[in-house]
Amino acid sequence: MAAGFAKTGNQLYTGERSYPFIQRSNLWFLLAGILVLASIAVPFFRGGFNLGIEFTGGSEFTVSQTQDTDIAIGEDAVSEVSGQEAIVTNVAPNTVRVQTAELSDTETLEVADALQQGYGVSAEQVSSTFIGPVWGEQISQQMTLGLVIFVVLVALYMAFYFRTWTMSLAAMLGLGFVVITTVGIYALTGFEVTPSAIIGFLTILSYALYDTMVVFDKIRENLEPLHAQKDQTFTERVNLAVNQTLVRSLNTSVVGILPVGSILFIGSLLLGAGTLRDISLSLFVGIIVGTLATIFIQAPLYARMRRNDKDIKAHTEEVLRLRETRGVYAVTYSGTALDESGRPVAFPPLPEPEPEEEPEDEDDYQVIIQARHEH
Repeated sequence: MAAGFAKTGNQLYTGERSYPFIQRSNLWFLLAGILVLASIAVPFFRGGFNLGIEFTGGSEFTVSQTQDTDIAIGEDAVSEVSGQEAIVTNVAPNTVRVQTAELSDTETLEVADALQQGYGVSAEQVSSTFIGPVWGEQISQQMTLGLVIFVVLVALYMAFYFRTWTMSLAAMLGLGFVVITTVGIYALTGFEVTPSAIIGFLTILSYALYDTMVVFDKIRENLEPLHAQKDQTFTERVNLAVNQTLVRSLNTSVVGILPVGSILFIGSLLLGAGTLRDISLSLFVGIIVGTLATIFIQAPLYARMRRNDKDIKAHTEEVLRLRETRGVYAVTYSGTALDESGRPVAFPPLPEPEPEEEPEDEDDYQVIIQARHEH
């Protein structure tokens, strides 16, 4: 299996095997548009995001060193005292967190007593605190400010590094797709939005751009000799770069997904660690969406913005014209010409040069030398 995977990677790098990522950009853009619209619509149909107590404000209780971590005990304790619903999560081994709307001082003491009796712990093992919504507002403001600064700095760096604003713009538009889609999927699951989730959203931005930088750097490398060769068009060389980095992108994504998936499915769902669930879901979804965005959105978008440039358009027309005269449909990176069926094309041999006339005597030899000199 490993040998076959390595062979496939080698074929993708040489161009012997190729997937038309750039050539089918219209389909990818259509699907991306549908995903973006669906992601925007999800919060409206679900009544908004499930904001955590850090953003809405409320009372929080922590029960530590308890042998019974049943969440139903915490829910019943809050419901019996205040009649309100509570969010109960296991934040650590033998530790339960209970969050609810703002309670009065009397209700806070009564809920603490109910939790103490329900979980069978002492009063010192039950702590309570009140969290105001102002703290959540400050986090949102700082996140927004950090996001804007991050996007501006990265856009300027990419424009400077690649010496073209089109790559920078394509990367930023793809990054917007990653953020919107990840937030939409997060809202669809109904998971609580906490500061941990915000950290996860900011983390996937750097990961998504790392994969983009790798692919775009290969695109730049393939385009440097574009006008010096007449075998491949601009679109084909961009598509070749995506295929050449495909295995690397997939391997990087798998390596990133495995530990995050372990945290999400084992630490969160099996062990009930709520704080891990918040950040791991945003990372898990963001890594997958970020990889897909580089391959199906950012690289095709860059090719779409550049393909009508005057010099690129002229080069493409010249390459296609030469192919038509030779019956060639495409040329691989290794130089193999293919017909429309994907079979190798044997170019007709060039005609042999006619032999030069041998002089019969010394006078004729002098005449030939003089003619060559004048020529």
